[in-house]
Amino acid sequence: MSASPKKPPAGRVRVQLPADLEPVYANFAMITHSASEIVIDLAQVMPQVPQARVRARVVMTPLNAKLLLRALGEHLARYEAQHGEIIIPEGPTLADKLFRPPDHEPPASE
Repeated sequence: MSASPKKPPAGRVRVQLPADLEPVYANFAMITHSASEIVIDLAQVMPQVPQARVRARVVMTPLNAKLLLRALGEHLARYEAQHGEIIIPEGPTLADKLFRPPDHEPPASE
């Protein structure tokens, strides 16, 4: 009789991390959605370069996106408990310019 592979405990998933997997650095995210999917494009924005280079695309169900949001919140809370509050700068920052829509339309040229 052959030994069967051990199953992880209920609620746990074994994760295999390939040795040759290259990390992706991203300082910009563009998020879009359809009725059935959330799409997250992770990109790099370089200073003085008006174009972002997408390095990875993650497509997931809305349920999995919500679970990711919850997990990120939990991990950020642990991070802040250990390292202190993450302060989001006030005023016009690069993030404001890139991620927030303008407050109003620019005036029409006469």
